Amino acid sequence: MRSVQEPTIRDVARAAGVSYQTVSRVINGNERVAEATRRRVQTAIGELGYRPNRAARELAGKAVRSLTVLTSDTSLYGNATALRGIEEAARTAGFAVSISVLDRHAAPDAEELRARLVRPGEPMIVIAFDAAGARALELLPADVPVTALVERPPGDDPDPRHVWLDDRLAATRATRHLLGLGHRTVHCLALPSSTARTAQRTEGWLDALREAGVDAPAPVEGGWTPRSGHLAARTLLDRHPDATAVLCGNDDLALGMLRAAREAGRRVPDELSVVGFDDTPASAYLAPALTTVRLDFEGLGRTSFGLLHRLLDPSAPGQEPCAEPELIVRESSGPGGTGSG
Repeated sequence: MRSVQEPTIRDVARAAGVSYQTVSRVINGNERVAEATRRRVQTAIGELGYRPNRAARELAGKAVRSLTVLTSDTSLYGNATALRGIEEAARTAGFAVSISVLDRHAAPDAEELRARLVRPGEPMIVIAFDAAGARALELLPADVPVTALVERPPGDDPDPRHVWLDDRLAATRATRHLLGLGHRTVHCLALPSSTARTAQRTEGWLDALREAGVDAPAPVEGGWTPRSGHLAARTLLDRHPDATAVLCGNDDLALGMLRAAREAGRRVPDELSVVGFDDTPASAYLAPALTTVRLDFEGLGRTSFGLLHRLLDPSAPGQEPCAEPELIVRESSGPGGTGSG
């Protein structure tokens, strides 16, 4: 019966709204595919559980080594950009990459994760920036070679297979920037944490307020998207109509905050300063242009692959370190006003 057959490349093409030739180009790492199209195809591959035909690729040339990337969402900027870094580094090293997409709202189990591998013992990279990815990382079978992109650990991370960006320190610096402009305090529109503890960007915000001897207002969790950020921003501004500065957990939340500020009649940055996180491509073209923290997700993806490659082959070349987080000051942050902060 058709319902029990493995999905084909044409099924992926239909789901993604592209030709099967385009799907083939994405699978084989061809650079002549628009980024939006590539991400749409990768999402369809993950949702359908499509497994590229290894034999067909081997007939086209030498045997292709492969790995699976496990992620909960390929539409989020950090995940998508890290994935691009993984793909580029893997392609250079002769690896094919499969993408397996987790349901962010459902807890995976060990058997499901094993079934997601193209073959037993398949090497894997987990993008574990959120709770679904972190949970999957915990449940992976012990025989799976794995590296992971994780939220910055609160202390020394005992697992040398994990890589991260120091977004806690970056959040501290962004908060110091706002305090240095004369704001009495800084509010936080926060991301969810990947674990039970407070998200590291929120911890960095708290670090700066404690350092300055400033009482921290309660953070408002904003989710991940502009829509959830907008709803949370309205709540924050209703609770704190005299707020003058907000640090947002990512640029999508900042976009929601800018919309909520406009609806509330709060001029940015004259009456309300807004700082984002990630430096997405659109952030420089918002009105006002968004002050934000630039994070090298692509470099982190390359680093995670390099670490996995060395686990599989100790003679493999190392990867260059990621760029340090950088505060990009644009138009959305300005001198403190007359409110309480």
